[in-house]
Amino acid sequence: MTVPESSTGAPGGPVRIDGPWTHRDVAANGARFHIAEMGDGPLVLLLHGFPQFWWTWRHQLPALAEAGFRAVAMDLRGVGGSDRTPRGYDPANLALDITGVVRSLGEPDAALVGHDLGGYLAWTAAVMRPKLVRRLAVSSMPHPRRWRSAMLSDFAQTRAGSYVWGFQRPWLPERRLVADDAALVGRLIREWSGPCEPDDESLDVYRRAMAIPSTAHCSIEPYRWMVRSLARPDGIQFNRRMKRPVRVPTLHLHGSADPVMRTRSAAGSGQYVEAPYRWRLFDGLGHYPHEEDPLAFSAELVNWLKDPEPDR
Repeated sequence: MTVPESSTGAPGGPVRIDGPWTHRDVAANGARFHIAEMGDGPLVLLLHGFPQFWWTWRHQLPALAEAGFRAVAMDLRGVGGSDRTPRGYDPANLALDITGVVRSLGEPDAALVGHDLGGYLAWTAAVMRPKLVRRLAVSSMPHPRRWRSAMLSDFAQTRAGSYVWGFQRPWLPERRLVADDAALVGRLIREWSGPCEPDDESLDVYRRAMAIPSTAHCSIEPYRWMVRSLARPDGIQFNRRMKRPVRVPTLHLHGSADPVMRTRSAAGSGQYVEAPYRWRLFDGLGHYPHEEDPLAFSAELVNWLKDPEPDR
């Protein structure tokens, strides 16, 4: 696979990678966001996690388009081809980015599909802007209140998520992420995957994307907010707002061999959903089930999206 250079003008990272999709930028919430889109039909908006960008959904874009959906994968604020703003990395604002993109695409609502950090933000958007979220699918991330509880009270989860605590140091995490051509990015993705590890070419794509100036800092900022705001008024207010239940059908996907987000931590998020909730555990998969077994993941997602009455 040949990976072209970024067409954003930023050196060092592939962003607008060729494929059956099309690329463009949209304005939302005071910033510019890069998207890759494919297909026509009801909107499905795909949200990547750390340390990745829109390309993580390269398998799901054509699968969703073939199933009759308008599939759009966006780069979150500060990542890939999207704007790297000096502030705005708290989850409430990042959720407004997402719902703003839905509106900028001219759609009345969207099914949100989020992985890792993208899943955290998808949960948030479903609570804070429920009229713009038609359905919710989250992979490898518990509900934000469940995540907070697990990180503070479950020693095993605290240890598994130790990278989040390491991000709280100034400057050093950014330097480590980009050192040796972002070698750490490749190691993290490989270590967090299950037996179906990504190939070197795929890891190189993510390494080059992280090497775009300021991406490492912007990628870490949401995690800094999550921890540093725990005892601050803004964090306490956010946690209270997230008490509101999710009232749209929700699909929760998780890999049984996920080493950084324990199954025990993710399971139980259904208590925050007052709508049909479906839990799907992929046996033997790690933190990236949509890449480790894209056929199984895409089939589960498409079948659920097309089910007019998803049951509990």
